[in-house]
Amino acid sequence: MAERLLIIDDDARLSAMLSDYLGAAGFAVERSLTGREGLAALERGEFDAVILDVMLPDADGFELCRSIRARRQTPILMLTARGDETDRIVGLELGADDYLPKPFSPRELLARLRAILRRGPLPGPGGEGTMCFGRLRIDRESRALSIGGEDKALTSYQFDLLVALAENAGRVLSREQLMDLVKGEELDAYDRTIDVHISRIRALIEDDPKHPRRVITVRGAGYVFARKQDGEP
Repeated sequence: MAERLLIIDDDARLSAMLSDYLGAAGFAVERSLTGREGLAALERGEFDAVILDVMLPDADGFELCRSIRARRQTPILMLTARGDETDRIVGLELGADDYLPKPFSPRELLARLRAILRRGPLPGPGGEGTMCFGRLRIDRESRALSIGGEDKALTSYQFDLLVALAENAGRVLSREQLMDLVKGEELDAYDRTIDVHISRIRALIEDDPKHPRRVITVRGAGYVFARKQDGEP
């Protein structure tokens, strides 16, 4: 069965071109020209991914991204004519899985989209199953994260990044090593994108994200996932 995509973009010419291109690549594509239409489409059915423009006539794309992410974990690829780093970081912090500035090559969009869609649970030494660290519970099979029994929502990429860190608990991992472990996203090792993902993870799993005790920065080297925090058995 073809994977279903939803394009939310008020540029009718661009969305039509993308629909034809992605349709030829084997996807089933639905288009919405406004944020309201996009949310209605998401209420009507399930999609495997959403391509979301930041600039919409009736909605702020960043807020729409936040709204979608609060309801479901559908991968989101954001598009914008504003390609500066600040916009990209804001989009990722709100839950987008990737970010592509306009103008872009349809081939690059297709490659990024396929990268998002092919991400799956990373096999670890113990195979599929659950990892527990104090109150933190990571279920690889169901791709679920909970803290003290309370479910927490991460993007697909952020979940895979957390799994990579947890499976290598106690070992310092550089940005290059993390990007190699989490397949499907090619980034410059000095790109701040991976730091944004780490920040988002910390916001959910740390008692005090500004003073993390689980995912710790090792200056000049990378990140390390602590097996235990003070007071844990």
